[in-house]
Amino acid sequence: QVQLVESGGGLVQAGGSLRLSCATSGRTGSSYAVGWFRQAPGKEREIVAAISWNGGSTYSTESVKGRFTISRDNAKNTVYLQMNSLKPEDTAVYYCAAALSRLVRLNGYDYWGQGTQVTVSS
Repeated sequence: QVQLVESGGGLVQAGGSLRLSCATSGRTGSSYAVGWFRQAPGKEREIVAAISWNGGSTYSTESVKGRFTISRDNAKNTVYLQMNSLKPEDTAVYYCAAALSRLVRLNGYDYWGQGTQVTVSS
């Protein structure tokens, strides 16, 4: 089991920044990939970014490239999503998820956090 807890969401004006954190616990001695997903009202959940077990490989969806950065600090068992130049269309509930895999994963995640709301006002 891996437990994940997101934090750092909130209300921000367009053009602003937020940093989301995903604290993990449980089977932290295992190698696992982490992804950040988001779901806006009335829309399907989509992957935003993902990172391999050691941070050596990352993925970002096209709409956030150049604005969002995923990183991890395994000593702190925490994965981050730095979000800059936020847009109203970034408004969603953001979730982090873990997969028992060393590689970057776009799907097939095993464990999920409860989500944190990000609201970007225009």
